[in-house]
Amino acid sequence: MKENQFNMEYVKQTAEEISENTIVPYEDLPRYDLFLSQVIDYLNDKFSEEKYTNNIVQNYVKNEVISKPENGKKRGYTKDHLVQLVLLSYMRPLLSTDEIKKVFKLAFNEINNGEDDIISWEEAYKIFSDIQKDSFQKLITKEFFDEKKLKDTIKGMKLKSEKEEERIMLFFIVMSLICQASGIKKLVQNIVNNYDKKI
Repeated sequence: MKENQFNMEYVKQTAEEISENTIVPYEDLPRYDLFLSQVIDYLNDKFSEEKYTNNIVQNYVKNEVISKPENGKKRGYTKDHLVQLVLLSYMRPLLSTDEIKKVFKLAFNEINNGEDDIISWEEAYKIFSDIQKDSFQKLITKEFFDEKKLKDTIKGMKLKSEKEEERIMLFFIVMSLICQASGIKKLVQNIVNNYDKKI
């Protein structure tokens, strides 16, 4: 890494790269029904930071977080199942299993009854893709904090070197992002857990 590479410009550039490579377009999801092992391989390839196993996916089916394979067939995992699991992958780090079920129930009612869905899984996935791209664009253009004020504060700390200043700046950038992620997580949990109480 080059000296002084970690700055706000680096953060914005990284967010841009992530936004371009995060979600697979709906049209690029496999069109044919898959075996569970193929689903696991696909998810682990696309979500390298997570490790899916047969047991994890089967538990999601058993607990009615995602729908059952088509007609109980071995090769019964459809494009809709992949959509469910991809969406679930984004929720897993933030929400409990019960909270994920509540989120899916908002749009799909009974998970194993496709006839009572309010929207299709395809629509949900495409809208989520658009929302995600917009979110990253907003993240890229957003002022995380008053950069000048922070630089002045760090200068006032009389640190030993520019390298230490860079490290402290990076520390505050990371802490700022953690604060935002934590706040968003709490807001999401509050909305999901209190929705039923409001109606």
